[in-house]
Amino acid sequence: MANKTQPTSASVEEFLNKVEKEQKRKDSFEIAAMMETLTGKKPVMWGDSIVGFGQFRYKTKSGCEDNWFTCGFSPRKANISLYLMGCDIKQSQDLLDQLGKHKTGVGCLYINKLADINTEVLKKIIKRTIELENN
Repeated sequence: MANKTQPTSASVEEFLNKVEKEQKRKDSFEIAAMMETLTGKKPVMWGDSIVGFGQFRYKTKSGCEDNWFTCGFSPRKANISLYLMGCDIKQSQDLLDQLGKHKTGVGCLYINKLADINTEVLKKIIKRTIELENN
C-alpha cells in the first residue's frame, strides 16, 4: 500500500504563518531554517501538515517501495514533532541525554519549544539522521 502522505506544491511559508501560537510559529521558522541549512534542501509540504527536507526511496517490510523525506517537522497542537527518518531515534541516545526536555517515538522527537532544549545538540541529531540516510 502506497504512502498517502506525498509532497505537494503548497507554500511552506503560508503553512507556518498559520501556526496559531506565536512562539511555536517562531520556533517552526527557526527549525525550518536549521533543517534547510543542514540538508541543503528547500522545504516542501508533505500532505497538509508536515514540512519535509530531502527525499529518499525506502522499502517496507512487505516489500512495497515509496518515497519519504529525510527529515522534517510538524507544529502540532500538543508539541512540535520532528521526524528524523534516517534511523531509530534511540540510536542517538548519547545526544538525547544532552538535549533537554523532550519525548521520543521510533523515528520522532517531540519538543514543546526550542527554549526547552539545546539547539546545538538538536543540530547534531539532525546531522546524524542525514548522514545515516545517505549511507
